[in-house]
Amino acid sequence: MDTPTLLAHLHDHDTPLTLPRGGTLRWDDAGLHRAAHTLDAEGYALLGLAPGVRTWQRARVLLQILAATQAGLDEHTRAVQARVARVLTLALPPAHVITVLLALRRLRANHKHTTRTALRFVLEHPDADALIAARRPALLDCFEHALGKAAARGCARRIADGDTASDYLRRRLLRFLTDPAAAPARVRDLYDAAPRPAAGPAGQRAVPSEPVLPLDAARERPPTVTATNRGDIAATLVHLYRGGPAEDLYAALGRYVGAAAAAFPRFEGTVALVLDASASMRGYGDREWAVLSQAAALRMVLSQVCAGLEVIEVGGDERAPRGATDLAAGVLDALGTAPDLVAVVSDGYENVFPGDLARVVASLPRAGVTTPVVFCHALFTGSDDLTLRRPAPALPQRGFWHQDDFAELLPWMFGHCDAGAPWLRAALHARLDVLDRRADGLATGLAA
Repeated sequence: MDTPTLLAHLHDHDTPLTLPRGGTLRWDDAGLHRAAHTLDAEGYALLGLAPGVRTWQRARVLLQILAATQAGLDEHTRAVQARVARVLTLALPPAHVITVLLALRRLRANHKHTTRTALRFVLEHPDADALIAARRPALLDCFEHALGKAAARGCARRIADGDTASDYLRRRLLRFLTDPAAAPARVRDLYDAAPRPAAGPAGQRAVPSEPVLPLDAARERPPTVTATNRGDIAATLVHLYRGGPAEDLYAALGRYVGAAAAAFPRFEGTVALVLDASASMRGYGDREWAVLSQAAALRMVLSQVCAGLEVIEVGGDERAPRGATDLAAGVLDALGTAPDLVAVVSDGYENVFPGDLARVVASLPRAGVTTPVVFCHALFTGSDDLTLRRPAPALPQRGFWHQDDFAELLPWMFGHCDAGAPWLRAALHARLDVLDRRADGLATGLAA
């Protein structure tokens, strides 16, 4: 399973995992996840943290790494999987995690790393008390599957008799936890079948629905998208294109580009960027400069992230877009620079020889060209109609309309070339370190 195929799948498919009563677990892409985990257990786990991955796909990653044995994995890979599992149990909606834990019970999958993750979710989640109150039967099933029914009930009996720190409890329960002091009260609540007062008009308690550790920053789409509310870099460029005070704007532009590029590790390969600078990229009216400014913002960030960046403009140039779009010629020129990756950035209107890009792309493998080519759609909004704007449907394609989209776009781009593999792993390890520290903060707050 190659990384681009898997990452595209994680971004684009979000069907729920379902557990029909008395039936088998419905997991439509289980084979794909198993194959990816077998090929590269560490890289697979890290991809679950990639920006933009769908929620149910992250739940599938959690299920796969908990269901699979760790026999044969080195200590580093085991540690990465444990950290990813911990992050995902906090970063997913609690109902999704409960579904995963019940699925493990249905699959009869239980390993020490499974037990540890399940017990920490049931007994140490920051919303554990509310979750037990709302989903006690389900969490009791998860608890008993994690420990084994006999051991779980043995621990519960001793806790009910006032035992909180015996050797029996330490060996069977407390050694799996980071905060053993909180466990006895919650175990008692799990086995307390006394009726609880209703919490709402329907007599049901609400299950906490929001993750306590969001992975992707919340983005509020503005009621009206304009040329200047699509990120700081593009907004500054629009003001420059329109003749604003250049000295102050250039100073601000440098700061914004530097801050955006600092979020990514250095890419040691070479990217050839085919930048559409035709008249359609300029736009008109309220949309004038909006699309081109976002394409230019991407070019500026790549110039600081990439060790080598070759820019091939087609049509005019960034400051004077004009003429028609000849993307096919641009791709051929880009391939002549022998890059690791060719990225076409365009609004998708091909108006010199329509269909020419598709024909050139189809001919590349027959000519022995193996350099990956990707298509980055420069959009005005995330809901643009692209029906007439797909000049080469066979190319891997992803759209972007806001500066925040770069967090998802760059891993997707670099993931298509061999030089991008170490970059992607480094970026996701850095992301895991940040999320791990946030998880530690949640644990500290809980203990306090």
